[in-house]
Amino acid sequence: MEALINKRPYRSLCIAACATLILGCGNDEAQLDPAVFSAEWWSPMVTRIVERLELMPGERVFAVGNPELHAELPELFAAAVEAAGGAYVGTLSAAKGPYGPVRDAAFTERAWSATQAAPGGDRAGYRELLRDVPVGIMLPGPTPADPPYVAMQDLLWEQLGQHRTVHFHWAGAYTVEDLSYPIGSTAGAVPTDGHREASLYRRAILEENFSDLRTRHDAFESAARAGEIHVTTPAGTDIRFRIGERPINRQDGDVSGARAAAGAILLDREIEFPTGAVRVAPIEESVHGIVVFPRSTWNGERVADLRFVFEAGTIVSLTAAANLESVEVELAADSARAFREFGLGLNPLLAVPSEDPWLPNFGYGAGVVRLSLGDNSEIGGSIEGTYVRWNFFLDASVSINNETWVEDGRLVRF
Repeated sequence: MEALINKRPYRSLCIAACATLILGCGNDEAQLDPAVFSAEWWSPMVTRIVERLELMPGERVFAVGNPELHAELPELFAAAVEAAGGAYVGTLSAAKGPYGPVRDAAFTERAWSATQAAPGGDRAGYRELLRDVPVGIMLPGPTPADPPYVAMQDLLWEQLGQHRTVHFHWAGAYTVEDLSYPIGSTAGAVPTDGHREASLYRRAILEENFSDLRTRHDAFESAARAGEIHVTTPAGTDIRFRIGERPINRQDGDVSGARAAAGAILLDREIEFPTGAVRVAPIEESVHGIVVFPRSTWNGERVADLRFVFEAGTIVSLTAAANLESVEVELAADSARAFREFGLGLNPLLAVPSEDPWLPNFGYGAGVVRLSLGDNSEIGGSIEGTYVRWNFFLDASVSINNETWVEDGRLVRF
């Protein structure tokens, strides 16, 4: 998942829980795939992701996971990495030490030492263990608070361009009450444990045309750098900003060493699967307008008709029909009143379904808009702090230089 706590890079892959039954993709008659979580079910996705790493001969790869979840994955990744010419050195867990296939005995021995040095493992020890292992694979279970994960993030900051991460998301499915209600990160992602979610994510990985996705990203960058982005919603959101030469993070499936070396920001080295979104921190002084939440949750309380007024990238006033004090409590956190980022989902394979809608994969699907608050240093902005909140808008319209890209939540540019 996105690093919300630690803003530190490496090269990893994140997989979370999914389904017990999977149906066929597209409009075909429902049909049973290989048993979900079996080696046969995971194998084509593992192969495709390893291909996107473009491993150099002998390039060292590790994984972080949970031995109680999807125990078949370390062996699958080890085999795929070795078939691609890389060297799989081992799999780490947060508290129970290394597990899975032992490919490098020295790595495994040092991993045990780091595990036993402190409760949950020693961050500094893991950092030195991983310093010469540039590729990481994040398996199900680890969190940004786990020492192996934190160590990996440390190295992404310390050795920019020498390490890279892949996040293989399965937990980022959000329920949708109403398309007009923005979804905040505090809503919590529901487990991807049904055939609908699992089949959509699997299809998005296996059927993605990365060349076409790159073309969409190129078009966005060309348009966005030329002028102004304008976001509106039927509820009253009306906000404008410019990005100038700010870095644009492209979640386009390129996890090559060349991409990592050329990346301008942390997230250029943390590539997510399924793919799709572009993300950028606007020039703070250019952000002006209003953002409206007809219904949302802040500090654990429901809030009605919340309105933020932004001037030069900062909330200067806010009103609500009810529970405004809950919003004020949450926004008392460091950097919480700052406009963080604009994100736009460009992957049609992850679009919000029109029937029985739900939000896949943290808003990476076509037409989903992210207007976030808080620290944006990991994406090239100037705001630093401890607070980050995503806000996903499913009914927004987006124009760039007066050309419509998204209309009422539907991508219309392509």
